[in-house]
Amino acid sequence: MTDFVQVSTATETREQAVELARTIVAARLAAGAQIIGPVTSAFWHNGEFGTGEEWQLLLKTTRARYAELEAHLLKHHPWQNPEIAAVPILEGSKACLSWIEANTQPEA
Repeated sequence: MTDFVQVSTATETREQAVELARTIVAARLAAGAQIIGPVTSAFWHNGEFGTGEEWQLLLKTTRARYAELEAHLLKHHPWQNPEIAAVPILEGSKACLSWIEANTQPEA
């Protein structure tokens, strides 16, 4: 069976998150996306501590599509060095995992 991952990133605005989700799902790099926010983040950036409001983007995909998804995020993300993290989906309903697999197949 295919390995599945959930990839997260964050953007400064809801509109940026929606646009990334739209282009990623349309390209079948992820089967679906969820946008959560605003969320409050605390972080270190350029040696300084900061807090800010962000919009989190969660993407469901396969490990096979991860490299292309990461490349897309790096190219289209508004931040120069965005957070991109993938965590394995260890378990899931058969229907959900089949949906992810079917909807991340590259178009012929």
